[in-house]
Amino acid sequence: MSERTADNPLLAYGRLPAFDEIRAEHVVPAVRALLEELVAEVERIERVVEASWEGLVEPLERIGDRLEFTWGIARHLLGVRNGDELREAHEMVQADVVGFGLRVGQSRPIYDALHALREGDDFDRLDAAQQRIVDTLLRDARHSGVGLDGADRDRFNAIAAELAELSTSFANHVLDATKAFALTLHEPTDIEGLPQSLRQLAAQSARQAGEEGADAERGPWRITLDYPSFLPFMQHSRRRALREHVYRAYITRASGGELDNAPIIERILALRREQASLLGFDTYASLSLDTKMAPDVGSVKALLEELRLASWDAAHRDLEELRAFARERGAPEADDLAQWDVSFWSERVREERFDYSEEDLRPYFPFSCVLEGLFALAERLFGVRIEPADGETSIWHEDVRFFRVRNLDGEEVAGFFLDPYSRPEEKRGGAWMDECVGRSRLLAPEGAPVRLPVAYLVCNQVPPVDGRPSCMSFDEISTLFHEFGHGLQHMLTTVDYGLASGIRNVEWDAVELPSQFMENWCYEPDVLRGLSAHVETGEPIPNDFIEKIRAARTFRAGSDCLRQLYFALTDLELHHGEPAEGASAFDVQRRVASRTTVIPPLPEDRFLCSFGHIFGGGYAAGYYSYKWAEILSADAFAVFEEVDLADAEAVAATGRRYRDTILALGGSRPPMDVFVAFRGREPNTEALLRHSGLEAA
Repeated sequence: MSERTADNPLLAYGRLPAFDEIRAEHVVPAVRALLEELVAEVERIERVVEASWEGLVEPLERIGDRLEFTWGIARHLLGVRNGDELREAHEMVQADVVGFGLRVGQSRPIYDALHALREGDDFDRLDAAQQRIVDTLLRDARHSGVGLDGADRDRFNAIAAELAELSTSFANHVLDATKAFALTLHEPTDIEGLPQSLRQLAAQSARQAGEEGADAERGPWRITLDYPSFLPFMQHSRRRALREHVYRAYITRASGGELDNAPIIERILALRREQASLLGFDTYASLSLDTKMAPDVGSVKALLEELRLASWDAAHRDLEELRAFARERGAPEADDLAQWDVSFWSERVREERFDYSEEDLRPYFPFSCVLEGLFALAERLFGVRIEPADGETSIWHEDVRFFRVRNLDGEEVAGFFLDPYSRPEEKRGGAWMDECVGRSRLLAPEGAPVRLPVAYLVCNQVPPVDGRPSCMSFDEISTLFHEFGHGLQHMLTTVDYGLASGIRNVEWDAVELPSQFMENWCYEPDVLRGLSAHVETGEPIPNDFIEKIRAARTFRAGSDCLRQLYFALTDLELHHGEPAEGASAFDVQRRVASRTTVIPPLPEDRFLCSFGHIFGGGYAAGYYSYKWAEILSADAFAVFEEVDLADAEAVAATGRRYRDTILALGGSRPPMDVFVAFRGREPNTEALLRHSGLEAA
């Protein structure tokens, strides 16, 4: 190791990242030095290749983990501490990282040894998790082009490198386009209807943009496309023209000028089609589903069509209800509601029908109280105690917290970082869970039986404003529960093989099960009370509010389901089959919209240009996974309903069984086997349709 890299914090493998020391200038030398070492290790394996678990699979785990530590930190920081220098460093070595992955995946000596292990007598002596790992490594090698030679392999590798670069550019464009828009309001008439929480956030945003005297009462107020600003503005602004202005900006993000993602989309789709063809698949969707729980594209389409039929009429009734409500209030737009009217009038209907607004709930849910309630639920269900460990490890921003997870007997089992607040100037939107390190017996620290898993949990909720704590909307609470569910699967795994512990080796359309399962608890009265303490009085949320929240659970369920199907079917159509001559991705979007939207998209709608899940993330030909896994999660939650949620002992026993199967087994077994081990049978849609109020359809 050179002097330049000897003290590089990105190479401090074996401990948690030193975020306070890591700078953009560390990325390139660290990655290049590490890759040089890892290439030498791969060459050593190839020279003395051994068709055994210890001689082949374990060295591959070590190599993959060392790369993931260094590159994973850089990737994580690109999401939460984005900046020009980090982007440049990331771009300089991304192709090298992709190339190394292909170098390993396309190694014929390694593939042949894996195949020999699979077909040899020793395979039967491996346990089920080890056998599944070997099978996965063989499949991944095939998908990496191990069967290609000559010009085909060269082309495949060029495609992989270009796709990685395009995906990063796509995500950066969305972040930059979101930051580039702001609507600064100066007149009190322009903020009519806006709740106090949004006025405070908008004034703080204005101050951060240079308006030193900005005040929640006197302004100016700065509205952005960051979701904590965008959504409440669309829900509450009485200025229809301003709603239209903001909405049009939102749906055309990253669709023009230097940040235009439209050419990137077309290029990504073309490259994916070519990539799939080189590997012998008819379409990219077929390639994608080769690694998923769903058996084929036809099965996915059949499921989505079943849900579309169940939600179509309900969504039309939702729209007619909004029109009638607006008509009764004398709104001139009542008979011609536009996209920028839907959220506004939906909130007005909610307020009248259920006698509360989302903003009425916020004061009852200070972030600190929600965390306490969430952790208490985890203790009750899964027998774990979560303890603050702030200051015990380095963090990347002052708002980030660190926690340790212990069994009730005190045994430490995991840890996690939590980055809760929106920072639109440097942090990408949305919410996600990612690995810091995974559980592994092979990679255990000296003197320890196993390396414990550590997760990143990242949200984008409203930050503290003017010295007041962050108070959460119900949607933000659901999002936190969702990401915590992902984290639980990563942290509570009992699988000791690093290649199948936690979320690793879990099929993509099953990985949302634990996250969506946790969202169900947000509607349970005892849980809601446990999350709440009014920010001023300390009183828990009143029972009548709880009943209203529960009653509103199915409010606009048809519309919400149809919206998800719109995204899922658009994704599937884009990746399945050749496009018609001259047709663009936006033509496909409009065709799908004709049967999945009740108000057609605007002609200039370019939501695909900010559809990061499929163009900047890992959901290509897999966005359906949310609905697929929602069926699993609803059916899993039904087990708790069947044992009676009021029976604390029965719920706790069921929670332990859920922990011992869904959360513990990770990718060591096929997800259907894991589900059946918990549920006792394969899943069906009954619970999902019941929870959504769509069972009659």
